Amino acid sequence: MKQYIAITALFCASAITTKAQKRISELTLVYNAKVTTGNAEPRMADAFDGATTTIYLKGNMSRSEMASALFSSTTIHDSRAGTAVVLREVSGQKLLIRMNKSDWEEKNARYKGITFTNTGETKEIAGYKCFKAEAKMSDGSTFVVYYTPDIVPENKEYDYHFKDLNGLPLEYELTQRNLNIRYTVSRINLNPVPASKFDIPTSGYREMTYEESKALRTT
Repeated sequence: MKQYIAITALFCASAITTKAQKRISELTLVYNAKVTTGNAEPRMADAFDGATTTIYLKGNMSRSEMASALFSSTTIHDSRAGTAVVLREVSGQKLLIRMNKSDWEEKNARYKGITFTNTGETKEIAGYKCFKAEAKMSDGSTFVVYYTPDIVPENKEYDYHFKDLNGLPLEYELTQRNLNIRYTVSRINLNPVPASKFDIPTSGYREMTYEESKALRTT
């Protein structure tokens, strides 16, 4: 009898968790960036401080837009094909960089195998109860993320940082170019995303391969 009660209680707890956790195929997120610490030059800090990142998810497609006072960058990724296109606008230059599956995996190799450990701390962000977790990367470096388990994107390929996170990141802090940058969600929209968001421009950009773009960064 006791065993039956225990099994029933376990089943009910599992059912409640499953019911609370909502898998989402379409989603729009807006994050605000704030530079917290770092030793980078002021111009670099200005490029990130106050920047916004907008993420659109629709099925296997994702679009990530970062906009700041100094530059803008958009990545459109097809998780089914594994391909991506990066659109960049810097100092009047408009670049379109095409990436095949191998390019995408190479670009994100550093973020494979990230593990998340809950700390037990919680806080509310954008109306959602969020759990604090410490993320550990394969090179031993760490970062902190607050996530809600109530929303789980069906497409988790849009950001390799959170591919193995059991929920949606609503705040996280990363080190980029000697800057510590905190990203905090300011808006969550669960309405359908227009398919046109994932259209690739056919003109107006200088097109190059991922290999060519790497060479450009080293010159």
